Amino acid sequence: MDVIADMLTIIRNAQAVKKETAYIPYSKLKMSIAEILAKEGFLKDVSRKGKKNRRIISVELKYGEDGSPAISSIKRISKPSKRVYLPLGKNYPIQGGKGLRVLTTPKGVLSDKEARKEKVGGEVVCELW
Repeated sequence: MDVIADMLTIIRNAQAVKKETAYIPYSKLKMSIAEILAKEGFLKDVSRKGKKNRRIISVELKYGEDGSPAISSIKRISKPSKRVYLPLGKNYPIQGGKGLRVLTTPKGVLSDKEARKEKVGGEVVCELW
């Protein structure tokens, strides 16, 4: 079971029905991905709620003034069955710099912009724009 794909599907489905908040089961990796999405402006806010075994991630979704979602496309790239790695030299901006690629690197979970600044490559978790 791919928990990252489930997280992305929860966000995609919540935006499709115009929900304000989506709730995702907690893990450190999912929390760091959600924080990157919030920092880059694709989500309003991210917070951890609950204690011990009942922890969840509360994600406030972001919409434009016309009601369109901030994330028009979000997809999982590296899957458990096929890992996709991106070396430093091939880390180009997507969608003319308007998109975002999330990477797991030796320096932690980073956006593609941060990975270029840190001069590291890594496994591509997801792409969105």
